[in-house]
Amino acid sequence: MAQLTAVSGDITQLHVDAIVNAANESLLGGGGVDGAIHRAAGPDLLIACRKLNGCPTGDAKATPGFCLPAKWVFHAVGPVWHGGADGEDDLLAGCYRRCLELALEVGARSVAFPAISTGVYRFPPERAAKIAIAIVRSRIEESGAKESGIDELFFVCFNSETLRIYQHLLSDART
Repeated sequence: MAQLTAVSGDITQLHVDAIVNAANESLLGGGGVDGAIHRAAGPDLLIACRKLNGCPTGDAKATPGFCLPAKWVFHAVGPVWHGGADGEDDLLAGCYRRCLELALEVGARSVAFPAISTGVYRFPPERAAKIAIAIVRSRIEESGAKESGIDELFFVCFNSETLRIYQHLLSDART
């Protein structure tokens, strides 16, 4: 079974096979995690993203990591929160599902996720964390650890409150 861990830190510095970028639909960079990943990966990331012609909300696309320690970047486009009645939960779940599919496609055995959509897109952090953990757990359990291909999965939290939420939810699921 893959190990799920909540950590605090800079996702661009992690030595994992793939990191997930909380991207916008253009995939051409932005603020927050997206901007940090683009800066750390170098200009080749922008060139590669231009060739992808964007990405719809709820989906993800892969590029090499270029100057990052991670070999791959999965650009996941999470939903903007509009109160929960516009399918935001399903769109967010789609991001996590697609990233896990991409991990299998490229052979990534370790993956790091940020808290997709919880920054400027205003998705409630605890609700987002519950979705993220549920999708990851169900995918790994349904395919089995060997077939999922993932040994380690990190939830990289940008603040102490988000870290507390993930740690609490992960510890509750273990008991």
